Amino acid sequence: MPGRRAGRFAALAACLLAAAATTTAARADLPAACIGPIVDASYDAPTGRYPHGALGDDLEWGRLKVRIAGQPPCSWPYADLVAVLPETRVFEDTEPRLADLDGDGAPEVIVVESHRDLGARLAIWGLRRGALDRIAATPAIGTRFRWLAPLGAADLDGDGRAEIAYVDRPHLARTLRIVRLQGSRLRPVAEAYGHTNHRIGDTTISGGIRDCGTGPEIITASPDWSDVQASRLSGGTLRTQVLDAGDLSAAMECR
Repeated sequence: MPGRRAGRFAALAACLLAAAATTTAARADLPAACIGPIVDASYDAPTGRYPHGALGDDLEWGRLKVRIAGQPPCSWPYADLVAVLPETRVFEDTEPRLADLDGDGAPEVIVVESHRDLGARLAIWGLRRGALDRIAATPAIGTRFRWLAPLGAADLDGDGRAEIAYVDRPHLARTLRIVRLQGSRLRPVAEAYGHTNHRIGDTTISGGIRDCGTGPEIITASPDWSDVQASRLSGGTLRTQVLDAGDLSAAMECR
């Protein structure tokens, strides 16, 4: 995917001109009353310090940038906050995902962080006391160059609380996992084996969460990619069926 690579190298050139930060959190130098919700998020500072290549090249991301909206009594429309990972970690992901995970009406940011020795973990970042900071994270997989691929977030079981779906090691373990943000931790809700949403080297993550009018369903592929699968969460259990769909994109469009 040329756009991904070209954008990364352009950002890398700009990054070399900026001073390197060492903190993992950023605080807004603004009155607390002025700080509104996060409205956008992106990765920045491409780096080759974790050359896994699961997403098609050896560059990952060193920084998370979020845009926060201003609100009365202040007149500024928005401000940007940047969180910088230490040299031992990268954001190994295609894009950050915004979702209200704690039910307060404002979104948090779902990311994938990878450690040079421990591999990937799912992490949640958000605004706390005027700072962009990590709120919660799953345990790391435990081995270098082991990854997970997010599917999205939604109220999957209709209880009014959002859940997050991802595939743990889509090339190896192929396990669909559901977690829920509870205070400062991500609590496991359910898991099911026999799911994938990524081929090694692909620049995109396939599948996701859809709602075709009967409630949210998680769309994944079978381990050998021969079937398109839809899973529902009910009573803490995932129930999966094979769909009559040509591919994951068609299934996501309810075709």
